[in-house]
Amino acid sequence: MHLEHDPTTSAAYPISFNDFLKVDVRVGTIISAEAYPEARRPSIKLAIDFGESIGVKRSSAQIAALYMPEELVGRQVAAVVNFPPRQIGKMISQVLILGFPDIEGRVVLFAPDQTVPNGARLF
Repeated sequence: MHLEHDPTTSAAYPISFNDFLKVDVRVGTIISAEAYPEARRPSIKLAIDFGESIGVKRSSAQIAALYMPEELVGRQVAAVVNFPPRQIGKMISQVLILGFPDIEGRVVLFAPDQTVPNGARLF
């Protein structure tokens, strides 16, 4: 029997703690941000510093509805750093920036409420 599951409207299926540990979520500081008009949805190209062990990674995020590129530089964000790189339009996205949808479905960035070292891992 196949059960349909929509992760945007219901809780996900239970996983083990070891499954959770496979997803490497780290914090980094945005060092550059620019509009990405070539993307299908309004997006911003980001370069994020994840510290010495991971380095600077690039990403495209569909956050242009709520954020201007110039206000993002210096902000910390959380991202999955161990997914394979993915082609997004003309660029390669190396990490998946994390966010939550607001009431209108726009992406609100997920970040620590205090500054933490770049590269710190979520646990």
